[in-house]
Amino acid sequence: MTRIVADHLPELIALCRRHQARRLALFGSATGDAFDSSGSDLDFLVEFRPLAPPDHADSYFGLLHDLEDLFARRVDLLERPPIRNPYLLEAIEESEVVLYEAA
Repeated sequence: MTRIVADHLPELIALCRRHQARRLALFGSATGDAFDSSGSDLDFLVEFRPLAPPDHADSYFGLLHDLEDLFARRVDLLERPPIRNPYLLEAIEESEVVLYEAA
């Protein structure tokens, strides 16, 4: 995992709690050696607690905005259920590193 993310784990945990995330994982280039600290984006996979649709939207966009502010770079924030491409899902699962999981 890239140091940029590792150095912000306490802040990530606080964001997950604030935005009702059940689980947050990092995937893609930031989990290996291909990450370019000067230009790469960060890819996260999130699972939220059960929420009413308006609350879910607020949590999703709030977390996305806060992650981009925290890291001062573009963030791709995905949720597992909408992913229909099995090859994409397999690639995510092969590289994902769980950063937060609620008890």
